Amino acid sequence: MKPVKVGLLGLGNMGLNHLRVLSMLKDIELCFIFDSDSDKCAQLSKEFDVPASSDIDNDFKKVNALVVATPTSTHSSYVMQAHEHVKYLFVEKPLAENLEKSSEILELAEKFDLKIQVGFIERYNPAIVALREVLSQSRKILNIDFTRTNKLSSRITDVDVIMDLMIHDIDLAVFLNGKVKKINSYGITEDGLISFGRAVLEHENGVYSSLTASRITEKKIRQITATCEDMFVDCNLLSKEILINKQTVADQYFDNIFIASKEETIGLKQQETLLNELLSFVNFCRGEADDTIPTAADGVNAVLIAETIQQQIPKKIL
Repeated sequence: MKPVKVGLLGLGNMGLNHLRVLSMLKDIELCFIFDSDSDKCAQLSKEFDVPASSDIDNDFKKVNALVVATPTSTHSSYVMQAHEHVKYLFVEKPLAENLEKSSEILELAEKFDLKIQVGFIERYNPAIVALREVLSQSRKILNIDFTRTNKLSSRITDVDVIMDLMIHDIDLAVFLNGKVKKINSYGITEDGLISFGRAVLEHENGVYSSLTASRITEKKIRQITATCEDMFVDCNLLSKEILINKQTVADQYFDNIFIASKEETIGLKQQETLLNELLSFVNFCRGEADDTIPTAADGVNAVLIAETIQQQIPKKIL
């Protein structure tokens, strides 16, 4: 089987991670890398032994897949630039900086039959894969709480905490519970950008998703807890561990019976999530898509919900 020919745009923090993983994959041929910082691009070209592009329009003709890991504000322009030559595109989250640009990408994809995978990496976290299976066995899900904090993400200056952090959980909430019919939000703005936000999404299936994202909190947290009729599930995305609490006795038939909670731990393999995601993209390029892959339509929906949350948060200065 021939390797998938791939180009990589963007060599920032996330782009470097893509470069590292792509350079290890046997099923792809990394044909070129590109970054607006030509010196950095030249240095990494030597380090990873991959051509540095000086003419991306010409190099687009050499590949059938493209990874776009550039700043969010440039996503739409690069997709527009590449669409005539490249059919399969991996675009880091969010799909674009706003709903208008995201919708333009979706329209372009539909018009030219582009296959776009959005970089919602958490779908490929082994903890999420297992959580989805656990929740599918629940009698009824009532509420899922998502908490995502990272003080270090304050280095991101082109998007607020909703587009930077919460959008991952917006996607997961829809991925796990389906369409959203109502949104209520509040938060805090710092230096013109939302730095703390909370939102409650009411889904059409009756489940509630409570989302918290913060750049203020002095602790990195990636936590999901699900309250169900028959269990409580605690999922740590960082340690990749899931705890399930269930009652050991459903009904009390005798006096003085103590009903205790039984805790089960699901041990997960320590797989690299980005590797799982890029392997999925390689399969996508070979026509082997599955229901895990976040599409351009998923990307647009996430940005739509994110913008609604942003609009509901007053411009209160910390």
